[in-house]
Formats: sequence, structure tokens, C-alpha cells
Amino acid sequence: MRGGSGKIRLFIGLAIVAFAVLKYCSSAETNNFTGETQYVDLSTDQEIAMGLSAAPSMIAEYGGLHPDQNAQAQLDRVGKKLVNSSIGRNTDYQYDFHLLADDRTINAFALPGGQCFITAALYSQLENEDQLAGVMGHEIGHVIARHSAERMSQQGLAQGVITGVSVGTDGGGEAAASIAQMLTMKYGRDDELQSDDLGVKMMIDAGYDPYEMIGVMEILKNAAGPNRAPEFQSTHPDPENRVERIKEAIRKYGK
Repeated sequence: MRGGSGKIRLFIGLAIVAFAVLKYCSSAETNNFTGETQYVDLSTDQEIAMGLSAAPSMIAEYGGLHPDQNAQAQLDRVGKKLVNSSIGRNTDYQYDFHLLADDRTINAFALPGGQCFITAALYSQLENEDQLAGVMGHEIGHVIARHSAERMSQQGLAQGVITGVSVGTDGGGEAAASIAQMLTMKYGRDDELQSDDLGVKMMIDAGYDPYEMIGVMEILKNAAGPNRAPEFQSTHPDPENRVERIKEAIRKYGK
């Protein structure tokens, strides 16, 4: 009986894995702006709705919006210039730029559909408007490349595999979870490097100095401190490695 039960469990586990893989593969489509094949099961409208829905809670998490209207106006101006001068203007996303009040956490991020954020802590460290353009160009790049939607699909696949292995084997779930975590970390690093590349292109198209993005990397490096985790354990590439790729992008786009 135990052997028969094990075979049934294995069959069910394999079925769960197969369904997860089939669902993931059937979501393949070409990103019109990067030219890459992606696995995304969200529409543009769904991405926009998701970002707008999540924005208030993200703003609250970082202490609300910063009261400096001049700084917010600069952020809006730079963000709109980047979008209107680049492939961003051809997307259907709703771009909004938010200066967050948090003056301790050095961070910038984007939600699906065009909601882009920078904390006061990072904003205050930037030396000029070109560096601000570098930060926001990078975040707009995440939106255009649909990294959040793509990551959701990847996590759905990973969860399906983990569930299937857990059902089909004894003690296999932990190993599957570790593999899935390493895969999503790699996807994260690749996303960051692609957004750097797109950010450089947008800076050049908008008339900003792309070399100033290297200065942003120095700020991030100093903020991380000497005890930052090795790159293979982080979702973000090491700033020093990102600098080399940024230089490559600058050469590629002819600046």
C-alpha cells in the first residue's frame, strides 16, 4: 500500500509541476520595446491598476510624501523629460513620480504600470540633476521591461515546482525552494543590469550626461558599506560590476 501511495503522490506531484510549466510557457510574448521574449500573464491595464492600487501603501511605508514642492517639481520635470524623449512615450503606462519623506533609507523603486519612487535619503545624496535622471531612468526601465510582471510569472512557476516536488517526494520541497530562490536572484540581477542599460539610453536621448550614473553607483556602494553581501547572494549586482556594464552601455549608444 505504501508503495502504491508513493506512486500516486509522485504522479500528482509531476502533474502539478507540468501544469505550472505549461502555464508559464503559454504566457510567452515579445516585449515591443526591448525585443525580448518574456513570460508575462498580466495585461498592461492590469499592471497599471496594480501599481495604482499599491502606491498609497508604499507611500505610507516610507513616511508619506516629502513636503518640498520644489524638489517634487524637479522630479516630475526630469521624469517626464525622460519618458517623452525615449521609448517610454510609446508605451501605454501611466507614469507618476513620487518623492518619499523617508530621509534614512537610500532607495528608489518602481511599481508595475509606471509608479516610480525615490526616497529623500537618496535624493539628498545626489549631486546634480543628471544623477537624478540616472536613478529615474533606471526605474522607468524596470517599467518598460515589465520586470515586475515577469517576476510574478517566475514566482508562480517556482511555487508550482516547489508544490509539486513537495507533494511528489519526501523532503524534496526544501531543495526545490533553494533552487527557486537562486533562480529568482539571478533574474533580479539581470533585471537590474537591463534597467541600467535602458536608463543610459534614456539619459542620452533626453540630453543628460550618462557618466553621472557612475556617480550614482558610488553613492549606492558607500550606502551599502563594507559588509555588503556577495553578489551571488543578492538580488542586485555589486555596484562595481554595474559600473563596467554602464560604461559598456555608454559606448554602445555612442556617447
